Amino acid sequence: MLALPVPAFVSLLLGFLLAHAILRRRYHPLLIALISLCALQSLIITLHQFYGVDVLRRVQPVTATLIPPVAWLAFVTTAGKTQLNRDALLHTIAPAFCAFCAALAPVALDIIVPATFVGYGVALLLATLKDGGDLPAVRLESGNVPKHLWQVIAASLLVSAASDILIVITQISGVHSWQPVIVTVFSSMTLLALGLLSLSRELNTHRSADTTATATTPPPAQQAAADAELMHTVSRLMQEQHLYLDPDLSLARLARKAATPAKALSATINRSCGENVSRHINRYRIEHACTLLRQGKPVTTTIFECGFNTKSNFNREFLRVMKASPSQWLADQPATEPPGD
Repeated sequence: MLALPVPAFVSLLLGFLLAHAILRRRYHPLLIALISLCALQSLIITLHQFYGVDVLRRVQPVTATLIPPVAWLAFVTTAGKTQLNRDALLHTIAPAFCAFCAALAPVALDIIVPATFVGYGVALLLATLKDGGDLPAVRLESGNVPKHLWQVIAASLLVSAASDILIVITQISGVHSWQPVIVTVFSSMTLLALGLLSLSRELNTHRSADTTATATTPPPAQQAAADAELMHTVSRLMQEQHLYLDPDLSLARLARKAATPAKALSATINRSCGENVSRHINRYRIEHACTLLRQGKPVTTTIFECGFNTKSNFNREFLRVMKASPSQWLADQPATEPPGD
């Protein structure tokens, strides 16, 4: 009976999902590149570890060190943190150095490969914790979901580093029989997780991110007045233009409308409201949803008319703002008196 190794199954599954993503043409090129690398790495692991293609022994660590930089570049571009520029070439240093060591100093790979995964994993984790978790280019409707997805991707990079360290330990201790188990359980599952997470629609931006000038910090005496003025501008945009009804609204687009840097807008809303931009805008959406529900609109219709893309996001934010599910909230509303004769 023909049995496929787990890495081979992971490679086939990611390859199928990759083809599906390319045909749909909805995904950011760097996310497509990340999925492709995960599929390729699973294939290389299969051929080297399970089918004895020894020529791939020095290729495997090099292709592995391509994954963390691509994950990082996918994060900074899809999240709107920055745009690709000449500095992107700096992220080729780790794979290039790994290729050099694979050819001339293979022993060093036991340090370089896990160090690359740890470095990028920690950097990605720290980046998602800055600025209140606001990611300028992602849809505000998604709430904190994109941030949490990137944190899981960061954790996956760290787990992959741990698997590499475990493999080195087994080699030093002479317990070589554990190596296929580690590759199957840790490496394959990590690559599968990275590939599947990259396919999440919450990480993708369908429109180019708007760019704004770098924020400048006013003197402390002017901060409160500046915050109040900017919050008034945001409130006016919500009331007059109903920007919250746009399901693709992002921090970067809102900042452009308010004629202010995205970082300044994020910081102002955090200081003034004690919540991030996503939660603030979703509060407007939930208030509008309550109005529609009072008018007798069905919940399924209300979800999309108030700026949400999915039922799960709507239910989560409704519960957060109103402290009840939509059905519970409707049940607690006073009955409407019928019109008199």
